[in-house]
Amino acid sequence: MRPARFVIYSRSYCHLCDDMRDALLARFGLAQDQVEMVDVDADAALEAQYDELVPVLMGRGVDGSMSRLCHHFLDPAAVQGFMQANG
Repeated sequence: MRPARFVIYSRSYCHLCDDMRDALLARFGLAQDQVEMVDVDADAALEAQYDELVPVLMGRGVDGSMSRLCHHFLDPAAVQGFMQANG
């Protein structure tokens, strides 16, 4: 099984997180398993890094590296550019 193409650093009670996931799935026709939701409150290091930025959308490149694409709201242009660069 391949890793998710996108990761959203989120919180369980965050409607912006759900909105970003739903917009990403709908706009780009992704399957649920292509987007992983990671709760920053479950990891002190992630909470310290992303606390006020949540939700944060990361893209996993073809080489496995992670790129931060946007935070708070979906940036369709950034996602489109990432997808074009990472086939």
